[in-house]
Amino acid sequence: MPDWNTRLAVSYTDADGHTVTVTPIDAFAPTFGLGASELHSIEATHIGVVYAPRAISFTMTVKAMGTAAASLMGIALRGQRFDITLQEGEGTDWAFKSIVLSNCIITSANTNAPVSGAPTATFSGVSLHAKEEPKAGDAAEIPV
Repeated sequence: MPDWNTRLAVSYTDADGHTVTVTPIDAFAPTFGLGASELHSIEATHIGVVYAPRAISFTMTVKAMGTAAASLMGIALRGQRFDITLQEGEGTDWAFKSIVLSNCIITSANTNAPVSGAPTATFSGVSLHAKEEPKAGDAAEIPV
């Protein structure tokens, strides 16, 4: 029975080629849209499939204090492309060796200042390339 002590690190490569770690990340949710629609005919159903272009998006939430939110806001305002790397920190419970989203662009930013607790900043964006490497099995990437 795993004790789930794995932590994920999110980092990006800045314009100078330096790897910058953005921490702490409160939430990170990548979404892979692998659209496919079944093709029907008058005579039969499900005779084929039509594939839509694949889409990769993400949402990242950070506390709006310290440097993480300011760094990401600067990237967003400059329209700077960056990479996001999720990798296993301490522990061995996560199913992946790594997930990399490359050529990312932040498409929207939102801040929230609650009455109690720290304010947060949420960034949404898209990625032009994704690659995952599982602990077991073959790696996959979009686009291939």
